[in-house]
Amino acid sequence: MSLPGGRGAKPERPTDRPPMRENFARGQAKAPAVPNGAVWLYGTHAVAAALGNPARRLRRLVITEEAQASLAAERPLPWPIQPEVAARERIDQLLGARQGSGIVHQGVALLTDQLVAPPLLDALKRPGPILVLDQISDPRNIGALMRTAQAFGASMVIAQERNAPEETGALAKVASGALEMIPLLRIVNISRALIVLKSADVWVVGLDGTSPNKLNGEAFGGRRVALVLGSEGEGMRRLTRETCDEVAALGMPGGMESLNVSAAGAVALYELTRSF
Repeated sequence: MSLPGGRGAKPERPTDRPPMRENFARGQAKAPAVPNGAVWLYGTHAVAAALGNPARRLRRLVITEEAQASLAAERPLPWPIQPEVAARERIDQLLGARQGSGIVHQGVALLTDQLVAPPLLDALKRPGPILVLDQISDPRNIGALMRTAQAFGASMVIAQERNAPEETGALAKVASGALEMIPLLRIVNISRALIVLKSADVWVVGLDGTSPNKLNGEAFGGRRVALVLGSEGEGMRRLTRETCDEVAALGMPGGMESLNVSAAGAVALYELTRSF
């Protein structure tokens, strides 16, 4: 009689495939744990922008052979981190992608530490209008608004810490690189942040489709403006609204009652900056 592992024990036969690959093929694999404070970014634009951001601490770059040329076109070699070439299925596994999950990684994923936002007073040193998000929680909406804010030269985006999501791959992909260019500040108390902005000679304008006043960018010539957007369902909270210097609506001659919050933010920022 032989003890397990002793002389005469039969060696275990290797399986045809590693267990994780086999489980993944059956749709049972789970995404590996992500270190605290880190996030997987994905998509060519988001990853290329992150590779060019010296404030990023990069951990892993995983890419398919086919995606290397696309990433190099966005961010020329050499990259600041050595890439790991892997199959698309491996990247699906790392991101926890499932059919219908909405994750379109384009064959590239980057594990990186989340960005550290500057204090509000430091961010105020940056020029441009300010975008304030009151209880907007959808990461895709926030990503789209960050992209718009960067396009129109905003200095920062402020969101409420309790309701805004942390930095995610979905947010970064929709932001299409803007997350690396414009700071996203998570503030505990939005109304207090607005008071700080007002003390710095920033004119605070809340956007509300029910207001009889129409947003007119020319009226703000020479002023620095903070534009406040509320959630699509409830709009701005009462205290946020009361802290604004004024509340205005978009002029929509076509008669629509409202727009998606990311579309409304784009129209409003255009209106505020068109005279500059």
